[in-house]
Amino acid sequence: MSTTADAIRSADAHSAHNYHPLPLVVASAEGAWMTDVEGRRYLDMLAGYSALNFGHGNRRLIDAARAQLERVTLTSRAFHHDRFAEFCTELAALCGKEMVLPMNTGAEAVETAVKTARKWGYEVKGVPDGHAKIVVAADNFHGRTTTVVSFSTDHDARDHFGPYTPGFEIVPYGDLTALAHAVTENTVAVLLEPIQGEAGVLVPPAGYLRGVRELTRERNVLFMADEIQSGLGRTGRTFACEHEGVVPDVYILGKALGGGVVPVSAVVADRDVLGVFRPGQHGSTFGGNPLACAVALEVISMLRTGEFQGRATELGEHLHRELNLLVGGGAVTAVRGRGLWAGVDIDPSRGTGREISEKLMELGVLVKDTHGSTIRIAPPLVISKEDLDWGLSQLRSVLGA
Repeated sequence: MSTTADAIRSADAHSAHNYHPLPLVVASAEGAWMTDVEGRRYLDMLAGYSALNFGHGNRRLIDAARAQLERVTLTSRAFHHDRFAEFCTELAALCGKEMVLPMNTGAEAVETAVKTARKWGYEVKGVPDGHAKIVVAADNFHGRTTTVVSFSTDHDARDHFGPYTPGFEIVPYGDLTALAHAVTENTVAVLLEPIQGEAGVLVPPAGYLRGVRELTRERNVLFMADEIQSGLGRTGRTFACEHEGVVPDVYILGKALGGGVVPVSAVVADRDVLGVFRPGQHGSTFGGNPLACAVALEVISMLRTGEFQGRATELGEHLHRELNLLVGGGAVTAVRGRGLWAGVDIDPSRGTGREISEKLMELGVLVKDTHGSTIRIAPPLVISKEDLDWGLSQLRSVLGA
């Protein structure tokens, strides 16, 4: 077995340096815990950026995958397979929509949503061809494809990847007035995260999502909600939009839809939106494959019980109560989030987000920094209250709080 140092050295030598991971090498995982190559255990408080909402090695998901592995894993969409219709039907029902367009990764789903909105704009709304505009929010994170980084305000994600794709208007997140001014007769969609995850778990002002819904309906513009991180139980509801009683025109899903087992993403909308596609106009070799459908169907079944949404609500209230006790004491300057999801701004006197993450790693707790001074906390929804409390005690120790 390779040592941690050997594995990291080999990775640094032979893989592109597009990530800056913490210096540990995971060998196995179960539930909310991961074990490295040297046998040390760590409490996972990141959950694969919410891809692992149901924990590592969830038995229901592994069993569903194993059973499908024995039957058929890929047909391509050149043929029907016996899990596809059920997956589309069940996911559409979960979202309260009529149609599903399955893909693999979240970024692919966002790209698909962009194409959907433009095609809908030209063929349904009547926008002149080539003039469609999509309004997005500053500090967004929708992926890292060339189109998506064209409307990013993150210099690391955007710089030196041009020329950039036109057709996007950026407005401040949470500012309804700016959004209203940006929407014109050529606007086909507003694309937003109900909670901005990568930006530091930013929750918009109360009433903002309702205002977006009202505005887009009045102006005949699609409201596309990127629920890739915020959806599927993380915030205490199936979708974060539900906290304001909002139903968007388009859901963009990924991460937890594959249960941390396989990459699964989807765009979900009604027939008057997704019905614009014809054969040959969009696709994916692996999108909607039998293995992905089998795992996602089990995810949908688990979400229907409400168990995981309930755990996120109950444990999330506890998490935020404990974190807010740290605010104002010289350790933490702000806490944001909803459900079992938090962005914690570290007082600069205690270290950077990266330094705090490294110190927590030494104590057996895994989180990740973003934007310099912030750490993100998003444990699997299966975490026990005792483990969550232990992780928080390590955070208090590191902060000297």
